[in-house]
Amino acid sequence: MSRAIVVIGNFDGVHRGHQAVVGAALDSARETGATALALTFHPHPQEVLGNTPRPVLTSLARKRTLLARAGIGVVVEPFTIDLAALSPEEFVERILVRKLDAESVLVGENFRFGKGRAGDLDELVRLGERFGFSARAQALAGDEAGLFSSTRVRQALSAGDLAAAERCLGRPHSVAGTVQRGDGRGRTIGVPTANLADIAEVLPPNGVYACLVDRELGDDAAEPLGLGVANIGVRPTAAAGFSVEVHLLDFDQALYGARLRVHWVERLRSELKFPDLDALRAQIERDKAAARVALSGRKPQPRAGGGWA
Repeated sequence: MSRAIVVIGNFDGVHRGHQAVVGAALDSARETGATALALTFHPHPQEVLGNTPRPVLTSLARKRTLLARAGIGVVVEPFTIDLAALSPEEFVERILVRKLDAESVLVGENFRFGKGRAGDLDELVRLGERFGFSARAQALAGDEAGLFSSTRVRQALSAGDLAAAERCLGRPHSVAGTVQRGDGRGRTIGVPTANLADIAEVLPPNGVYACLVDRELGDDAAEPLGLGVANIGVRPTAAAGFSVEVHLLDFDQALYGARLRVHWVERLRSELKFPDLDALRAQIERDKAAARVALSGRKPQPRAGGGWA
């Protein structure tokens, strides 16, 4: 069995910076005949250590899918109190050497590991020399706006700047949710919606969005259902409370219980309160027309298991 080129990281978002590191590992693996592996941890270390982790850009399942789609093997190491208590040397010996048989290890420039984050890149290099693997930091990738990072994506999403988030991710930001029964109000005004529950990933701010919608089929397969208009917010016209709901254009099928993935492409407007349902219905028609323009030219991606991204 071949030894491994190991990339270590949280990989939240699997953004273009992560993609560059994964690409470097794959290049090294092809040169040496090694196996390329991405090592990540779950749950988030902050959660295990009693701190409040930030909302995720990608669930663990989505992270696995995106990394595997890039062509790298994925190893998810359960993060426990016992793992957190390992010294840098113990971590290297147990995980990188015994478990993964690392030939080379790639990390970020600010990588820390071991109990109390005591280990750094220099320590990893020293331990690698002792245990028979090389270690190096991969230069961080970026563009004219700065380095690609999960923080940068979150900041863009918080500002409702979906284009900036997409530039950093290399694809639209998306969330997955299960369709549940709502109050049926949308259908009464001719705009049926899929109401999404159990969303783990970061949402953009309240408002109305042009989006692309997949039905997740499992095993990295997806069915593109079409273009959509989504509303995030409290539905003030009807005082109906918070929801995330999507109206699919040119689509009329029951979706209760389906797992949908919504890819956020453009923010169309803020959430507004209208004087009556007729005014709301008229605005929704304008939103649908704007969404068609915003989504023009978008096509499903074969590399996305048949889905949008």
